[in-house]
Amino acid sequence: MDRHLKPRIFTRHTCTGAVLVGFVLLFAPSASGQSSEFTLSGATPEGIRAWERSESAPLTGDGAVIADARRALAADDPNRAFRLINEWIEANDGLGNPWFPEALLIRGDALVARNSEYKALYDYERLIRQYPQSEHFATAIERELNIALRYFDGLRRRLFGMRILDASDTAVELMIRVQERMPGSQLAERAAIELADFYYRRREMSLASEAYELYLENFPNGPNRLKAEKRLIYSDVARFKGPQYDASGLRDARVRIRNFAQRYPGEAERTGINEGLIARIDESVASQMLESALWYQTQNEWPSMRYTLRRLIRSHPQTLAAQRAMDIMEERGWTVDDAARQRVRDADAVRFEGGASEMVEPVDADAREEDES
Repeated sequence: MDRHLKPRIFTRHTCTGAVLVGFVLLFAPSASGQSSEFTLSGATPEGIRAWERSESAPLTGDGAVIADARRALAADDPNRAFRLINEWIEANDGLGNPWFPEALLIRGDALVARNSEYKALYDYERLIRQYPQSEHFATAIERELNIALRYFDGLRRRLFGMRILDASDTAVELMIRVQERMPGSQLAERAAIELADFYYRRREMSLASEAYELYLENFPNGPNRLKAEKRLIYSDVARFKGPQYDASGLRDARVRIRNFAQRYPGEAERTGINEGLIARIDESVASQMLESALWYQTQNEWPSMRYTLRRLIRSHPQTLAAQRAMDIMEERGWTVDDAARQRVRDADAVRFEGGASEMVEPVDADAREEDES
């Protein structure tokens, strides 16, 4: 199975065997020779849906085998279901039998019910790749998404009968395939947000930022739009590791914060995505510029140092870094624009020093909120 560690742009963040069976219509032969069709009834006032049986035309031959395997799954006997359908698949492989796509789906469901979900992926993949016109195409894709969710939740793959292999790479690839195969669908939307959330929980902020941005591009009106916009800001902020590192993510976050606060003022105030966060971003960007100026000093690049300090004072006058830059300029006898000097002197008394460490707090709090939910 191919592995891709990064999400791609698609067309321009636990399921048991019993749950899987719920997606399949069940046909079981009755004592009278007729077959019984099992479907979910409408919900009662209490919200309960039950299986109902109705009599239909008798099933014979291949249809009877398929129905028997389904019946075994419904009876929570995946071993019998697997034996029945596996023998049928081996006998009919390559013969063009119209029941073959459904047989692959049933065998995959039986394997999942037997806790062999990774082996089930081979049947689901074969159905998806070889029978895209099948009515079971979307169902197989949904099965793969459910397996990926289990892997995201920490389920490990088996090795020598023990679940010891990390399966996160497999889950990432499955989520990507869902989006590629059913672009614009509800399944693709679910896969997109789950993939982004997975990177976010793992603190892989560069990948999380890219994944949330892709979600907003592909699903601008999606149900998780608000969460994606917030997480995109938090991810860009958390990517900043300190004054010695690139601050481009902070500049992107600054623009997004203003747009977010304008469109969602109440949510921005509740979550702290407001001017307070922008002040911390400004302090961090200014610190990065000050660090650059000090590096020019070690290289005896005095014109570059002076230019950087002046730009810092002019661009971020209300920061502690600007005050330090002003002190350096005066010590060296370098002139400073009077207007810029006055802005530094008039800056608010409250400044955010070391903004990078404080800015990861929204990320951690947001992740904790998700874990608790």
